[in-house]
Amino acid sequence: MYTTLITVPQLQQLMASGTPLRVMDCSFDLMNPDAGLAQFEAEHIPGSVHVHLDHHLSDKSGPDRASGGRHPLPSRETFARRLGALGLHNSMQVVVLDRAAITTSGRLWWMLKWCGHEAVAVLDGGLAAWKAGGGAVATGPAEQPVPTSFELRDPLTGTASTEQVAASLGRPEFTLVDARAAARFRGETEPLDPVAGHIPGALNRPFGDNVLPDGRFKPAAELRREFERLLAGRDPASVVHHCGSGVSAVPNLIAMEVAGLGRTRLYPGSWSEWCNTPGLPVARN
Repeated sequence: MYTTLITVPQLQQLMASGTPLRVMDCSFDLMNPDAGLAQFEAEHIPGSVHVHLDHHLSDKSGPDRASGGRHPLPSRETFARRLGALGLHNSMQVVVLDRAAITTSGRLWWMLKWCGHEAVAVLDGGLAAWKAGGGAVATGPAEQPVPTSFELRDPLTGTASTEQVAASLGRPEFTLVDARAAARFRGETEPLDPVAGHIPGALNRPFGDNVLPDGRFKPAAELRREFERLLAGRDPASVVHHCGSGVSAVPNLIAMEVAGLGRTRLYPGSWSEWCNTPGLPVARN
């Protein structure tokens, strides 16, 4: 079972072995939401399906959605139905990927853990690594998956709500890590949300700091040193990750797990929910 990262040779071996497998391509462009599907249809791993951040991994209007923010989580029940429609069942190893470095695929990785599915891993380096490793690509729409039933199980990862974050500010047993770019964290710019700044007391670890220039994750020992330096003696188990809308925070969560620092929690609503909630404090610089 692969539960964090999988390499191109490991995925090729899995495909050749006949292991029940679902490859899920999360190509997405935040500034052009339709671009991800076009990128998928231009080239993708044969047999993979496209998963859309807005259509599959978010729920902006559902009455039972599980968080707020720009990309609200659907309920676990709604998401399980979507997974079944994508042909996923509980016996499958799932491999998720982006075009290159991890972005949207981390959200799917986390949501599957949240729904109790441990056998999910990110293809390290994404489609770019697949092609560099000699992997074949297909073009055109994905083959229509055969619908199945995905059974919800107990969550394997934890969340924090806006209320819980607000009540925990300043407590030594609570550590917030913000994955947005440094300029957004400091409040110098804010291209997406109505308020610039960050949650008071948060630490900043831009999610891109976890990967090498080719999009693969840094070695585990290097990630551990960097996170230990960031935490400066704080307990890794106290960490709650967030970003702008609960998507780009996940690479930090995965990196801590790869580094041997355990599975930490996510604040799914993130800055976009926090800054739209009346009465909550904002810090800058």
